[in-house]
Amino acid sequence: MEWLRALASIAVVLGLALALRWWASKLRLPVARGRGRGAARRLEALDRLALTAQHTLHLVRVGDRALLIGVHPAGCSLLESLPATSFARAEAGKTSGEES
Repeated sequence: MEWLRALASIAVVLGLALALRWWASKLRLPVARGRGRGAARRLEALDRLALTAQHTLHLVRVGDRALLIGVHPAGCSLLESLPATSFARAEAGKTSGEES
């Protein structure tokens, strides 16, 4: 009989949580919507290069910075940190050079 009481308590708590989420979505609270459709992403994987089976390079944009991260069996290492605009300019030059 005690397990039935515990089960009922869990059901009540889950029901309240779902009701709160529904209510928050109706009021358009940011908690219910997550990041939102119009929000800019602060973290973005730009590129990845596999060097060996256990070694890769990752280019990641974090806010206005671009990070080059080396991944190896012992962990990760930050290799370079530059303004993300420098990579955007390099990509723009690369694509315009290929068209001519």
